[in-house]
Amino acid sequence: MRDDVRVKTPEQAPKSERTAAVGAGIATVAQWALRLILIAIAIFIVGFVIGRLWVIVLPIFLALILATALWPPVAFLRRKGWPPALAALTVVLGSLVVLSGVIALITPPVASQIEEIAAAASAGLTQIQEWLTGPPLNLSEEQIGTARQALTDRLQASASVIASGVITGVTAVGTALVGLFIVLFLVFFFVKDGPRFLPWLRRAVGERAGRHLDAVARRSWRSLGGFIRSQAAVGLIDGVLIGGGLLILGVPLALPLAVLTFLGGFIPIIGALIAGALAILVALVTQGGTTALIVLAIVVAVQQIEGNVLQPILQGRALRLHEGVILLAVAAGSALYGITGAFLAVPVVAVASEVLRYLSEQLDEKAGQARPREPEEPEEPGHGEQPTTPDSAAKRPIKTEE
Repeated sequence: MRDDVRVKTPEQAPKSERTAAVGAGIATVAQWALRLILIAIAIFIVGFVIGRLWVIVLPIFLALILATALWPPVAFLRRKGWPPALAALTVVLGSLVVLSGVIALITPPVASQIEEIAAAASAGLTQIQEWLTGPPLNLSEEQIGTARQALTDRLQASASVIASGVITGVTAVGTALVGLFIVLFLVFFFVKDGPRFLPWLRRAVGERAGRHLDAVARRSWRSLGGFIRSQAAVGLIDGVLIGGGLLILGVPLALPLAVLTFLGGFIPIIGALIAGALAILVALVTQGGTTALIVLAIVVAVQQIEGNVLQPILQGRALRLHEGVILLAVAAGSALYGITGAFLAVPVVAVASEVLRYLSEQLDEKAGQARPREPEEPEEPGHGEQPTTPDSAAKRPIKTEE
């Protein structure tokens, strides 16, 4: 045996194997860390680009969401033989008429009862002042007057800032109107030419990638449409129940508050809380503490019905997302893009979850652990297409709609 050849002792062998295992583990962690860093950089770049192009991206997002809500009546008219353009134009214009009717319906109560609410608010401030001057605080009139004068001086000093804010608000309203017209035009073209998009996309990217995009797009469309319809149903029930309670109690602005509750339903969890808190505040200012407590009980009861009955039935199959995920999504969206981000957060997360589920199924199939695929429904009701899976999408010839 050569002198330079060293034989490992039984004590050295486990140490060498342990060192190699630790080194391999560190290498694996480093590789995954690098991959996660690259993914984070990619997400940051995508977010930066979306932020820079938000004026363009936002109308597209809103138009897609509205298109999923308006597609069922458009599909119904097309099944009856209506031309695509006429069906889309009829539904879009009809939606505008309904929206205008709702605005015309809630404007007179707001205009007639706003003075009553202002007077009640002034009386409430007087009661607060009397409470401050009485026990246990026993503040003097001079102290309250000093505080009031300080607040007045503060507002006068901020007059220029308030004026600039009003100008900015007027500009924002103008921008919003332009964006609204863009959204309406996009909605019209989406519901008119939407069935042609997937065949065009498959031709553009090729059959291999196109079959995956086809399956993901159909799932995302179904999930998005289910979310919008379920939220509309939940918001409508909440608005009817809370609005009916406010009408029975004689709370002013019951109809506008009911409409606000319906609209708040499209922002899960947060929207309903804000609408309910506003209803309680109006009841407190106008009717007193007893009525406010009754409204609080009504809001809590409606929220319990929504959380324990409506959401599991109407939203369970549509989203398949945990309530914690929804809450975090709404919080992140509102922190990044305000009320618009809060509204778009859950649809974006729902679509992202569909993409992840599809990727998970593909990984299971490649690993030989294929699980039963969920039944797919065509995203265009009545369009005459069969349920699509990646395999059937690959075998089916591409065809366009004339």
